Amino acid sequence: MATALITGATAGIGAAYTKLLAKNGFDLVLVARDLPRLNRFAKQLKLDYQIKVELIKADLTKPAQLSKVEKRLKNKSKPITVLINNAGFGIKDSFLDSSLDREQELLDVLVSAPMRLTHCALPLMVAKNNGVIVNVSSVASWIAGGTYSAAKSYLTVFTEYLNNELKGSNVKTSALCPGFTRTEFHQRGKMKMGGLPNFMWLDADKLVAKSWKDAQRNKPVSVPGWQYKTLVFIAQYAPRPLVRKIGINVRRKQR
Repeated sequence: MATALITGATAGIGAAYTKLLAKNGFDLVLVARDLPRLNRFAKQLKLDYQIKVELIKADLTKPAQLSKVEKRLKNKSKPITVLINNAGFGIKDSFLDSSLDREQELLDVLVSAPMRLTHCALPLMVAKNNGVIVNVSSVASWIAGGTYSAAKSYLTVFTEYLNNELKGSNVKTSALCPGFTRTEFHQRGKMKMGGLPNFMWLDADKLVAKSWKDAQRNKPVSVPGWQYKTLVFIAQYAPRPLVRKIGINVRRKQR
């Protein structure tokens, strides 16, 4: 039985990916900070899908806790076939006003953790010539929207590089780059989202289904939704001063 490891597994895109993989018969290793919530989620998954579920309580900003996840990925006797690097959060404040500790945590979760976990997962995947890594990035990676955008830009480009590096193998990497999605993300970040038109919101289950389909095809970047495909096209080919203006306007409206 193949096994998938998902970070940030209990809510939003992570939970949607967890359910999709469970439905497809994968055993699961779920990583999150909230152990009671992990336990409730795991119990329901076992009941619904008759799969094995391991739990790792870990705060990815803490090196000792991150190392527990790294160790699991290196376990040759229980190999991980699919890695979903989903854990993340955002900071609504301007970089000028934000806490340096929070900025460091953002880098730890959005850049350092997925890089390290991918580095741990790849050797076994390459040795077995089989594996899928999905890095949950964002359409924000194409705009200048603060350190969140900068971190997501790293994740998108990192995934594109790996996709090219692994060409010719059966190890696939794909960056999922969603736009605004109905999850807990914006609520947890205390971001103001009331002015966003309804058609700009995406459904987590649908975008994850699209992402998994694209990952199976080894598509390096997956952008669900016509509205965000259009936005990404504009961000890629419009003059950079315009893109920068759009980015700062989006950030200011969220504060």
